[in-house]
Amino acid sequence: MSNYTIRRFGREDFQAAAALLSLIWSEPVTAKQLQDEEESIPPGQLYYDDEGRLMGWDRPKWVAVNGDGEVIGYAIAWRAPWNEPGSLNVTLVVHPDERGRGAGRALSREVREWACLVKASRLVCFMRENDGASLAFAERRGYLMERHTFESVLDLSSFTDQALLPSVRSAESSGIMFVTLKDEPGEAQERKLHELYRIAHQDIPGYNEDFPWFEEWKKWNINMAGVRPEYVHIAKDGDRYVGVVTLQQNEQTQAMYHQFTGVLPEYRGRRIGLALKLLAIQTARAAGVPYLRTHNDSLNGPMLRINRDLLGFQAVPGNFKMVCSLEKGRS
Repeated sequence: MSNYTIRRFGREDFQAAAALLSLIWSEPVTAKQLQDEEESIPPGQLYYDDEGRLMGWDRPKWVAVNGDGEVIGYAIAWRAPWNEPGSLNVTLVVHPDERGRGAGRALSREVREWACLVKASRLVCFMRENDGASLAFAERRGYLMERHTFESVLDLSSFTDQALLPSVRSAESSGIMFVTLKDEPGEAQERKLHELYRIAHQDIPGYNEDFPWFEEWKKWNINMAGVRPEYVHIAKDGDRYVGVVTLQQNEQTQAMYHQFTGVLPEYRGRRIGLALKLLAIQTARAAGVPYLRTHNDSLNGPMLRINRDLLGFQAVPGNFKMVCSLEKGRS
């Protein structure tokens, strides 16, 4: 058994947290990104609705430190104001060399005790589908798999888009125009985009949360590190925004992530989503991006077909959404 201590996260721990999170996330993250995110969120303010369910926001964090003073584990429990009432999101990671020695169990207990203190009703985490040891760790603590999210990667070095160009021309011939947010800057256009996001999110399988108000949506979508106005491709019918694809670039790998793809329900089936994705791929290729990464819910068949069957994205290990009812779980 290793000697370690558990303590609350401090400002000196961002570098260690970034290194640990980069071990389990699809793309690496930097200490600066974590710190910038932290500084953009006001101090926590939790409260309860009329049914006694946890509401509001907060994000306590803990680290496990070994006898040499090295951070070997990290855990965060967080919720945003639009999250499902009662829910807390959890991320917990221990360095592979230190697993199985108790640090993960101790961090899990800290999270569970805090969650019970604030009267949360369930914990939610996302885990790699091929990480059997971590999945077993979660299952022993009462987590059950609720959803499966597929992950796909497109190698741009071998991509050819000539066969798909008619999709853009077909959409344009039906009166659809394609622009970027760089072409149409300003708050009025951003608010139209916010409304498009809001409507399109309602049809994402498994999405059961409130939608962020404009200022918060803009913070976490338009103003995110790696998102630029020219990376936001918009389909228009007249002045109405009817579809969007947003790309986000990782500063370390230079790869891009399809942050969001959405088309209004009444405009689906017209290959607008495919045309938007093709325009996004062209943008990525022009920027010299090595690959594109995206996720799809396992029940979102139409989008999965576009990505894998039409565009050639290749399957890589995805994620399981694991949920623990605190009435049933144990630390």
